[in-house]
Amino acid sequence: MIGVIAHPAEHLVIQEFFELFKTPWEFYRGGRQYDVLLSAGDTSFDKNDAKLILIYGGRDLKFDADQQVPIAQVGQNSSVLSYNGTRLPIYGSGVTFQVDEVSNLCDQVSGRPAIYVRRSHETAVIRIGYNLFREIESLLTAGQPAINAGIPTLDLHIALLRDLMVANGVTVVEIPPVPNGYRFIACLTHDVDHPAISHHKFDHTMFGFLYRAVLGSLFDVFRGRGSIRKLLRNWAAALRLPFVYLGLAKDFWYEFDDYTKVESGLRSSFFVIPFGHDPGRTRRGPAPSQRAARYGAADIADRVHKLISAGCEVGAHGIDAWLDSSSGRMELEEVRRLTGTRNIGIRMHWLYFDKDSPLILERAGADYDSTVGFNETVGYRAGTSQAYKPLGATRLLELPLHIMDTALFFPAYLDLSPAEARKRIRSIISNAVLFGGSVTVNWHDRSIAPERCWGEFYADLIKELQGSGAWFATAAETVSWFRKRRSVRFEDIGDESAAIEVKTALDGNGLPSVCLRVHNPRGSHTDSALREKAIR
Repeated sequence: MIGVIAHPAEHLVIQEFFELFKTPWEFYRGGRQYDVLLSAGDTSFDKNDAKLILIYGGRDLKFDADQQVPIAQVGQNSSVLSYNGTRLPIYGSGVTFQVDEVSNLCDQVSGRPAIYVRRSHETAVIRIGYNLFREIESLLTAGQPAINAGIPTLDLHIALLRDLMVANGVTVVEIPPVPNGYRFIACLTHDVDHPAISHHKFDHTMFGFLYRAVLGSLFDVFRGRGSIRKLLRNWAAALRLPFVYLGLAKDFWYEFDDYTKVESGLRSSFFVIPFGHDPGRTRRGPAPSQRAARYGAADIADRVHKLISAGCEVGAHGIDAWLDSSSGRMELEEVRRLTGTRNIGIRMHWLYFDKDSPLILERAGADYDSTVGFNETVGYRAGTSQAYKPLGATRLLELPLHIMDTALFFPAYLDLSPAEARKRIRSIISNAVLFGGSVTVNWHDRSIAPERCWGEFYADLIKELQGSGAWFATAAETVSWFRKRRSVRFEDIGDESAAIEVKTALDGNGLPSVCLRVHNPRGSHTDSALREKAIR
């Protein structure tokens, strides 16, 4: 059991942190015997209450003066630590220590340790040079800059805390963010922005298509980013375009339900625009006119019903829901009316979002949101692969977005070759295998059609996820599984055995079970260092 001592203003973020690191804990109660005391900032406690004391703080603390901790430097905001050779960004202030020991946590620039250890009798006191809970709060609210997108920072904070406990003789019990029998969750999603090219006549979308299909494909061949087969497919589509407008040829964008063939029975989620011809608003006024979709959900009702019949999920691709709950209610209700589904999730068009959006979307009635991600790159905006509850929300969960096709391939963004894109994606999948959670993918509706022709790459991505041990789930199923995990509670039995009882409020709705994972201290006499047991 971890006893946590912190300022009351940090209690909300602490509660969410321990939903992500699902391990026994409670707010500190005097007179209790804890395995671990975790303190953030200048707080008082009886240092004999635990065999391991962890003190986080990114500035000089009273503890440092009292215990003569050898502080080397109090740094400015935004530094980068190295944790076992992995970059760990710190967005608040940090402290390094003047000690000679080699440390697995140090400042990347100066090389000085960001951790200080003092042992006496059976107690270890470890001083860590940043404020854990302020870092978590920053990640779950402001998020990370794109330069650090590839780093699962929040998941690394959890790993560091777990490692400190195990390395200092504490048995760690947790419910990992991994469905029993799998290694992580793969969530395939599709934003439906341009479901039919016949909706676009003599506008920027049509001219953009022709330029990219005719000239862009040729340039891609010359620079090794495209094949002759793709070039010929795009030229054929460009020649067919007049006949599409005349109704004499099939609309090659309107076949976006072909994703059900590419995915071979793996159900995915489609986010559809509720109302067309409305660019929506920004905080400063009207959004750019090109944000307006040329369709509304009712215009593609036949495709929506076909997707639902195939077992796919259909959610809302919101316009103004992120800044106005009344607009959000209308947008969600339109998708409810069309699908007959009560619980509707949402992702904002163009990923419009700010710090107030979670509460606005919750008031609008969204079951979950999946907007938090990057337009320009791939990775971890919130620093995690887990679904989390935004601070202040009551029920809404945020399912972070990690991989988006346009971020990978658009010249204005990463502009990667297929080989470079695979390398980026494999890093994210490797992190998912290591930390668990979900890899959430957004492959746009038209991305398997001309002129993008990214269907083959997408099929290879699915094979990569399958080969890595993923459970494939819709966004709604993914969020439901995380709700299931969050329902688990640890309760102290209250006798002298120091035993913990695991209580669940799990529903048997066909989702994989969660599991209990036990990390035994190094050198313990148990049969293995890591044990798991399913909780049904």
